[in-house]
Amino acid sequence: MKDAMQAKRRIGVVTTSRADYSHLYWPLRELAAHPDVDLGVFVVGPHLAPAFGETVRQIEQDGFPIQARVECLLHSDTDTGMAKTIGVAILGLADALTAWRPDLLLLIADRYEMLAPACVALALRIPIAHIEGGEVSQGAIDDQVRNALTKLAHLHFTSTETARHRVIAMGEEPWRVHRAGAPSLDHLRRSQLLKRHELEARLGLRITSPSLLVAWHPVTILRDTNKEADAIFDALAATTAQLIFVYPNTDAGSIALIERTRALASARPETHVFVSLDAVTYWSLLGHVNAMVGNSSSGIMEAASFGLPVVNVGMRQQGRERARNVIDVAADREVILEGIRQALNPDWSASLAGMENPYGNGTAAETIARVLATVALDDILIKQPTPVGEIQGIE
Repeated sequence: MKDAMQAKRRIGVVTTSRADYSHLYWPLRELAAHPDVDLGVFVVGPHLAPAFGETVRQIEQDGFPIQARVECLLHSDTDTGMAKTIGVAILGLADALTAWRPDLLLLIADRYEMLAPACVALALRIPIAHIEGGEVSQGAIDDQVRNALTKLAHLHFTSTETARHRVIAMGEEPWRVHRAGAPSLDHLRRSQLLKRHELEARLGLRITSPSLLVAWHPVTILRDTNKEADAIFDALAATTAQLIFVYPNTDAGSIALIERTRALASARPETHVFVSLDAVTYWSLLGHVNAMVGNSSSGIMEAASFGLPVVNVGMRQQGRERARNVIDVAADREVILEGIRQALNPDWSASLAGMENPYGNGTAAETIARVLATVALDDILIKQPTPVGEIQGIE
């Protein structure tokens, strides 16, 4: 730990890709503005890859202090490549976190790359804070990653009350676990979202009706991570709606998915593909399309705040809390098409007006920054085990 006379608390934040950065943007803003915090951002993996938009440039543009850039993403489409990426990231982060040793390290969510900074922080005795623990997504290795990060962490910021109870049930002391809400929703309250004509100008296209935002990722719990892809691509090829795709995550099978998406776009009219969209553009898009299709967590966590119909396909988000805008369907062409028909039904869409999002109301960043800046760090590394009698009493 730092000398007791140090004026500011040094807080490191790790971001790996466009997905987690869009969630971290407002917590980073709060921490950067806090008079008692010295912020350092560690940029890892996909952020630095030109093939995925080199999104580190957005972090630079936003003005956050980058302490280190850790090249680790292998140009691979296999699970072995994923495993090696973790190892390379550990090597780079070991040097980076030793050189700028934070008092706290903030991690988020469930991407496999996040295992690397957690392992390094554990060895360096740096306390870990974790956002979005206690959630469930049984169709991806993200589920195991998220739970591993929870047990390695010393502070927790959950998105829902159910998630908070689940983290406590895992043996974490209640004082360590804060229900903050999903920080991505802070964009909806605090960012200036784009009007339709502004969004169309930024995207370089006219959004027509009906329009579908498509976000499809490999199902990483399956040996064949693209086993469910045939059904959704066959269904999308059969629709007449405008399709707006965003690139998948950098998981095993993502390169094959990108090639398949581009092949569909070249053969089908009104099909558009974007490598990466900044947070404001993406959230604005949720407010202007007719529905969303795929297996992305954004369809579960953020789309509800827009009352946007979502056709959630297959097993990737199985077990995650959801609002009534989500239509869960199997990875079957005809079932997906029926789900799309329901999502585009004006009467059903209108019935979603005024619905509540279980993931919060857009105030997460203030809670996260306040706790990180003020929590006592003496003995924070020492966790007290839950008494055996209390574990037995948990139902």
